[in-house]
Amino acid sequence: MVSSKDVRLAAKLVKDVLGSRKAQRLLTERLAVRGPLPAHTFKIAVYFADGPVNLYQMRQWYKPLAKLAETWPVVVLSRTAGGTMKLIEESPIPVAYVRKVSDLERVIAEQDIRIVLYVNQNSRNFQMMRYGRRWHVFINHGESDKMYMTTNQFKAYDYSFVAGQAAVARLGKVLWDYDFDKRAITIGRPQADHYSGRLPFTPDERTVVLYAPTWEGDRAAAAYGSIASHGVALVTALLRSPRHRLVYRPHPRSGVVDHEYGLANKQIMAAINTANSRDAGAQHIIDTGAELGWQLSAADVAIVDISAMVYDRLASGKPLMVTRPLNPLAAIDTSGYLSDCEWLDAGETAGIVETLDELVNDDGAEQRLRVWVEQYFGDPTPGAPTARFHAAIERLMTEWDRFAQAHAGDDDGLAEFVEDVSETEDV
Repeated sequence: MVSSKDVRLAAKLVKDVLGSRKAQRLLTERLAVRGPLPAHTFKIAVYFADGPVNLYQMRQWYKPLAKLAETWPVVVLSRTAGGTMKLIEESPIPVAYVRKVSDLERVIAEQDIRIVLYVNQNSRNFQMMRYGRRWHVFINHGESDKMYMTTNQFKAYDYSFVAGQAAVARLGKVLWDYDFDKRAITIGRPQADHYSGRLPFTPDERTVVLYAPTWEGDRAAAAYGSIASHGVALVTALLRSPRHRLVYRPHPRSGVVDHEYGLANKQIMAAINTANSRDAGAQHIIDTGAELGWQLSAADVAIVDISAMVYDRLASGKPLMVTRPLNPLAAIDTSGYLSDCEWLDAGETAGIVETLDELVNDDGAEQRLRVWVEQYFGDPTPGAPTARFHAAIERLMTEWDRFAQAHAGDDDGLAEFVEDVSETEDV
């Protein structure tokens, strides 16, 4: 007997195949109109092997990379048709479509790529990392205390740009024989210099609450998502309050693993739409946009899951609460900020209005935030993170020049070979 889950999976596979073919056709037409990128232009590449569903990882870096490109030309190397289409539409820096390894080699031959940046740990990163004579740098797509942040995969890269001393201490517990002084470079949170944007509501006396849950996770240890456990009750209570405005920003992967989690997400969005129809002045927001910045600066208080959003918000220095995972197997690193944060248990969501009133007036909580901001991000002064990011790039460029001079006499005809396993792709 075929289960409903099997039917949904089969339907998804068919949809993915059709979507891939359509994206490939549209992209071919788009690239023909755009024409080739200028040769001998780019010094820095950002490698992205994922499709649209994980574009949030690139979006984190759009503004910092655009600023960096004013000094060092930057290009995105995109491996999938669907991801490339979206990147061409919204990325502020040029995008090269490199579906096959042969495409990748062509771009490498045409450009003078000296630094390659990676925003995630996609297994196809290794198809780029095979190329020596350039620095491979993991920059990640956010700062957090999730188990993802302590993977031994950090060792695969020449260097890693990390936020601050909290990240170094976290990695120091799990990475054996790793030269942190050389390979882990602290840059703070350059994105914090770009926390801005046009507000989708008219500010008034209402307290703005950002609720930004993560997805459900693909295993118990990473089950940090709160939409089903906390979200419905939390949102219901806030929508009843005439003193609050809710900005709901769900993770784009919400419901990809757990169908019921996706249904809870839809229930929350339906409740927000109903609340706005009853009271247009409430101006509650469902935020699924690509840009992240105004949400963090405009919210008077934020409620987030264990994810990079904790630390994006922490960098703003404003009040926040962290939902405590309902799954007892969820891995929680309580050696850092999570040892001292304001937790929100699932059973406390019905009284969230009173809880938030206490939080925004708690001087002790505000002081604790200041201490942790310094620990995680260093100097939070506007402009300081961007300066550290650019200084790190400058340092690696100087190192590249030094090594290039030392190896100037090496044989340039050394063969580099890898089997092309990229004939198929994910959308």
